[in-house]
Amino acid sequence: MIKSEAKERIEKLKNLVDKYRYQYHVLNKLEISEEALDFLKHELKKLEDEFPNLVTADSPTQRVAGKPLKEFKKVRHQTKMMSLEDVFSEEEFSEWVDRLDRLIKSKPNHFYPHTKSFGVGVYAEPKFDGLALSIVYEGGVLKYAATRGDGQVGEDVTQNVRTIESVPLKIRAKGRVEVRGEAIITKKNFEAINKRQKNKGASLYANTRNLAAGSLRQLDPKITASRRLDFFAYDLSGAEFKNHSEEHKALRDLGFKTGGGLEGICKKPEEVFLRYKKIAERREKLPYNIDGIVVSIDSNDLFKKLGVVGKAPRGTIAFKFAPKETTTKVEDIIVQVGRTGALTPVAILKPVEIGGVVVSRATLHNEDEIKRLGVKIGDSVIVGRAGDVIPDIRKVLKELRTSREREFHMPKHCPVCKKPIEKKEGEVQAKCVNKFCPAMHREGLYHFVSRKAFNIDGLGPKILNAFLDHGLIQDASDIFELKEGDIAPLERFGEKSAENLVEAIKSSRKITLARFLYALGILHVGEETAIDLAEHFGSLEKLEHMSKENLESIPNIGEVMAESVYGWFRDERNKNFLKKLLKYIDIENPKKKKPGKLAGKTFVFTGEMESMSRDEAKAKVRELSGDPSETVSKNTDYVVVGENPGSKYARAQKLGVKIIDEKEFLKMIK
Repeated sequence: MIKSEAKERIEKLKNLVDKYRYQYHVLNKLEISEEALDFLKHELKKLEDEFPNLVTADSPTQRVAGKPLKEFKKVRHQTKMMSLEDVFSEEEFSEWVDRLDRLIKSKPNHFYPHTKSFGVGVYAEPKFDGLALSIVYEGGVLKYAATRGDGQVGEDVTQNVRTIESVPLKIRAKGRVEVRGEAIITKKNFEAINKRQKNKGASLYANTRNLAAGSLRQLDPKITASRRLDFFAYDLSGAEFKNHSEEHKALRDLGFKTGGGLEGICKKPEEVFLRYKKIAERREKLPYNIDGIVVSIDSNDLFKKLGVVGKAPRGTIAFKFAPKETTTKVEDIIVQVGRTGALTPVAILKPVEIGGVVVSRATLHNEDEIKRLGVKIGDSVIVGRAGDVIPDIRKVLKELRTSREREFHMPKHCPVCKKPIEKKEGEVQAKCVNKFCPAMHREGLYHFVSRKAFNIDGLGPKILNAFLDHGLIQDASDIFELKEGDIAPLERFGEKSAENLVEAIKSSRKITLARFLYALGILHVGEETAIDLAEHFGSLEKLEHMSKENLESIPNIGEVMAESVYGWFRDERNKNFLKKLLKYIDIENPKKKKPGKLAGKTFVFTGEMESMSRDEAKAKVRELSGDPSETVSKNTDYVVVGENPGSKYARAQKLGVKIIDEKEFLKMIK
């Protein structure tokens, strides 16, 4: 091929690769396969290798170019890169609106009126959790890119930014154009990078934001390229725009990603709150991390006139999502008695919002945990909450102590029945040993009707308390004798609601053997153990007459658990209760099934799954003869990791247990 032909071919290949780059990275679609796109890039690279003097700075092959740097040069921003003020609630957001309203009314000749309905509106977009960048183009070609730095001076990271596929190397623009946005790493790439780190025996990265920042500050651009960063733009200068929303449209036209389809104009605060909630609901399923929304006055003229206070523009606010960790104060520590008699200390907190929910209590688990944390009544603490888990105290801020904090001591007697408590050697939990303790009885009833047991719709702790207080029930079997006339006279009940509850009780009478065993609340028998017992014995009658040796022969059931189950079925009080209860209950025995493809394999699940709930995933494992477990050990075959995994993920890494994601799990059960 002669040089003129090569030049023409190279130009066409560059344009075609850039077209498909835009489709793939901005429009999230691709008319051709990724393999075909790779081949086009390969052909372009070969031609440029053959004709090196035809290589230009805007070629897709030049995303990773040049030798590693010795250091980063400093770049002064033409206009300061500002910080944003944060708000964390609708109330705080409304206060921001009121401040703007007062400011505008104080200078009516200079500002638009009616900010409470925002006049021309505000623009709301996701707040990406990454590293802010300024990318400058001259004559349509990427000239340089810099980090925010101190807002006035940043670091030149041009070579590294050129490796980001979603950043165009050339755009259809004249003169000097500056694009500002956020460099991020997707959750998927973050997991892949940490997986490589683990295989190398290297330390794992803490979060996507730190990894994105660290990747952009690599002196060798090839390392940055291997991290596969992404970029979302949110600001454009170099042309006149009436509104911020017009800037976003122009950015998309130039080939940049903007708000991922989550952005838009809002005319009233209520519309902002609605968009905030919708984005918050989708947050965990997004491929990247966001930590709130950015709300800006859409009118650029008004935005400029509002000016700056400190380091933040008045016309923009970061409306952050409720944190998963926050600080508060321990106002007291009380002790709760569980259905097995276990005493659990609970911190009474100054109410605080965590993860979108106001909480006022946090579990302290046991006395050893209190000693480990060193928590005292009156301490300032960091409290965390993940998913539906009860909040817990993560750290005590001892530097904030005033000397007025008080030590907590576990009681020597049960706080409910006043009988002595006992803590056996080797156990972490102190227990009330009074089998007739009212607290244990109530907690046992709550457990009996819970979702994984009899799952009686509409029958929760408050109603059970009312039944007990009015003498309508003595034990769980009495629930099935209740009539509409017994319930209707109670406060907040009427004929219809009483009728609905009685119908729900009737509907719950048919139950699987596994759920029935779980509902009994036998010490050490959780959901998985109940399933093991049901499948091993096949009927309640066989289980009632089993030997301790037979119990101990079942996988996952040790001596202590076997003793507990054996003793429960030989207790006269329990025998009488069972005899009475079985008059009302229809137990479904498990059907024998052929061994499935997961036979002999143990699975542990952690984090949130997208395609199914964890309970559904466990059920699928059982259906295929596998063994779902709640505990990670060396005998675990697979740990399935979803979004926001917990401590089981870290333990699996420590033990070297095979970790798979949801897609791999779905392939296994297909």
